[in-house]
Amino acid sequence: MLRETPSGVEIDVRVIPRARKTALGGVRGAALVVRLAAPPVEGAANEALVEYFAGLLRLPRRAVHIVSGERGRNKCLAIAGVTVEAVRQLVRT
Repeated sequence: MLRETPSGVEIDVRVIPRARKTALGGVRGAALVVRLAAPPVEGAANEALVEYFAGLLRLPRRAVHIVSGERGRNKCLAIAGVTVEAVRQLVRT
């Protein structure tokens, strides 16, 4: 689920669009579940996902990008400037 990279961290996420509110939803299989209020239309859910993680980690939006899975529910996010431990702390809370 979490992998350290030279620039930061990669994390596998499972997105559930059109949720009541945007929030972390625990772990399912080998992915972090993220519930998004945005619909999966015209990239709205992808934008919401990037903004959500940037806000949670207090990073600029440009530090978070989708590596793979832009058109599916299973995605891989690259987050620059953080450590695996910082993301683990975030997931625990």
